[in-house]
Amino acid sequence: MLSLKGIHHIAIIASDYEKSKHFYTEILGFKIDSEVNRAERKSFKLDLSLNGEYIIELFSFPDPPRRPSRPESTGLRHLAFKVDDIEIAIEELLKHNVQSEPIRIDELTGKKFTFFADPDDLPLELYEV
Repeated sequence: MLSLKGIHHIAIIASDYEKSKHFYTEILGFKIDSEVNRAERKSFKLDLSLNGEYIIELFSFPDPPRRPSRPESTGLRHLAFKVDDIEIAIEELLKHNVQSEPIRIDELTGKKFTFFADPDDLPLELYEV
């Protein structure tokens, strides 16, 4: 068995780099650790962290193909974020015109959760801890 230490990062390709950069930093609150213009690839790479932990690589590429996210398909299903109070988190999203689904209760844990989407319709989840 591999002796994995944890998840290093999650890579996301944005169709509109500036729009996604704004979403992940100004709405969700990720901090920019570094931003690199990879001119030879016509691409940007943005390293984002949350609470001091490096989490997301946000990329731009010219004309990336769309990935279907609904109906659910094989592959990465969604990215989930821990929150202390889901109602407050939803209120913050609404201040930025980001809609979420109705709050549901996890049958196994009894915890509240909901889904919303990033600018490319990538499913994101809020999970109350």
